[in-house]
Amino acid sequence: MVKLDRNSRFVIFFLIAQMAFFPACTSAPKYEGSTEQYDDIVITTKVHEAIIDEPSLRPFEINVRTVKGVVELSGTVNSRDDIDKAMAIARGVSGIRFIKNDMRTQGTGDY
Repeated sequence: MVKLDRNSRFVIFFLIAQMAFFPACTSAPKYEGSTEQYDDIVITTKVHEAIIDEPSLRPFEINVRTVKGVVELSGTVNSRDDIDKAMAIARGVSGIRFIKNDMRTQGTGDY
């Protein structure tokens, strides 16, 4: 049998204590929902690009946010027609579950 010196015994004790008291630290983290987050980023990018490609909507700053497939459009535009046009463009992008409209027209505060 091998005789261990004091330092070796301390190292072994320390490693065993680590494994006993911190078992979660030894396993690799699992990232749930990373595919869903990637899909949201893709949808946001597609909707934003489609809105920018529309010349009549280009002067407005329309913000696009996607969470779990739900797209939220916000910002200020000139008229209700601009809101409808932005919504129609967003509907043309695949993978969207629902579109939430938080856009407003200038000066009126209307949705």
